[in-house]
Amino acid sequence: MWAGEFEPRMRFRNVLHRPRLKASGNVINIVGDYDPALSRFLDFTRSSYRSAFDTNVVYQFETMECVFDYVFNRLGVDSNTIEHPVLLTECPCNPLYSRSKMAELLFETYGVPSLGLGIDGVFSYLHNKRLGRCGADGLVVCSGFTTTHSIPIYHGEPILEACCRVNVGGYHVTDYLRRLLCLEYPYHVASLSWDKVESLKFEHGYIAEDYSMELKLFQEGDKLAEEKLRYWQLPWVPPPVEEKPSEEELARKAAIKEKQSQRLRDMAAAKRSYKIADLEAEIQGLEQLLDDLDNVEEADVDSILTGSGYSSRREIEAALSKSSISLKKAKGEFVKIEKEPEKELDPEKYPLLDVPNEMLTPEQLKEKKKQLFLKSTAEGRIRARLKRQEEESLREQEHNLEEDKRLANPEQYLEDLRARQAELAAKIDQRKKQKLAAGSTGSVGRSERLSAAQKERMKLLTTAAFDRGKEDTFGQRDEDWQLYKKIGKDDDDDEADEDEMELSRLNARLQVI
Repeated sequence: MWAGEFEPRMRFRNVLHRPRLKASGNVINIVGDYDPALSRFLDFTRSSYRSAFDTNVVYQFETMECVFDYVFNRLGVDSNTIEHPVLLTECPCNPLYSRSKMAELLFETYGVPSLGLGIDGVFSYLHNKRLGRCGADGLVVCSGFTTTHSIPIYHGEPILEACCRVNVGGYHVTDYLRRLLCLEYPYHVASLSWDKVESLKFEHGYIAEDYSMELKLFQEGDKLAEEKLRYWQLPWVPPPVEEKPSEEELARKAAIKEKQSQRLRDMAAAKRSYKIADLEAEIQGLEQLLDDLDNVEEADVDSILTGSGYSSRREIEAALSKSSISLKKAKGEFVKIEKEPEKELDPEKYPLLDVPNEMLTPEQLKEKKKQLFLKSTAEGRIRARLKRQEEESLREQEHNLEEDKRLANPEQYLEDLRARQAELAAKIDQRKKQKLAAGSTGSVGRSERLSAAQKERMKLLTTAAFDRGKEDTFGQRDEDWQLYKKIGKDDDDDEADEDEMELSRLNARLQVI
């Protein structure tokens, strides 16, 4: 405000926003509160507001310079320098460093001719004293955003040595009010933002001259307290009323769903037919290539292989076998993989296996044992690979069958899956309950808590211990050692693992669908 004016020309929050323009990405400065409609053009998500104050002391002078630019511009200053003296208010006992930096900013940046500093609470006291509202002695209480100062006045002069500061201000009042409202109305915590609560404080709050009398007034609840009550309603939009769809609408949705299902089935059938046609054409080309190799001379074989892109006849046969398997899988036929691990082994790698031990030296015997071990390991790997291939083929065949069922009737397929899932879940829960009942103490006998497999193992152990008489001859016959296989076999655990794996597969399948 200018000197001589009785009311401030502007009121704003002493904060700085630095959003970006969405069109160009340039950063701009906005002092005070901003219009929410600016969010259409500015991006406020990457910056929060900044304050030049730490409690009640200025420490961010770059932010303070932006605030000064805003103030001088609104006061109508058009020149680069300020040709008028400036009067600033400060807190009591302001640090000398902050005061000197403020003076340096105003003198060097704005070129002010002179600068005056004073305490806002003392200025207010002198103004009210001229109006006859207060006497020569008293106490000035100046409440700011984060602190409150108490300054004693004696014979019209402030006693700054006796002033006190309390770290409670308007910020703490707003925060306390917001917490009270959130506790009173927990369903509206999201709506009780800081800005709304602060506007409530400014619009409807007041300073009680007698705090005890105010409390007593609201406790009694008389007419005067009713007049001071304020009712505030949050913005509320009634939820839309959902109308129950009619029979025609349900029939229309069912027809659309069936049409989409049929479209998916047609797309899957067309894709499968295209794949089958491509595989048949590829197989026909490979067979024709093999016939050409059979009908030409040995000298022309290399030229034919070079033109076809294959390096040998064996590679062509492998590609033909692979394409034939893929064609059978695409048609949904069962693919049987014959186990011929011995054909894949090279006998030249194990030359000592067919030589009798009497004809070998000690070093060759060691080498023969090593070759025997390597051959057994290689055969085991081949058998394991063939077994995995067979299992993968079976899984793929089952998957294709399930996919055909799903495409043929999606609703019935989904219903069958859910029925199997519920059945397996009930079966697993029943098994868990039986185990818990077996582990708990009670009047049930131990024989009644054992499963069928556990009872069979107990019977085998009892028979092995007492059917030989007094002499212990267990282990002398080869069939005695088969007892360990029978005892170690736990059908219940295997069945439980299979059921849990099947249930996991069904859950995954249902989630995908």
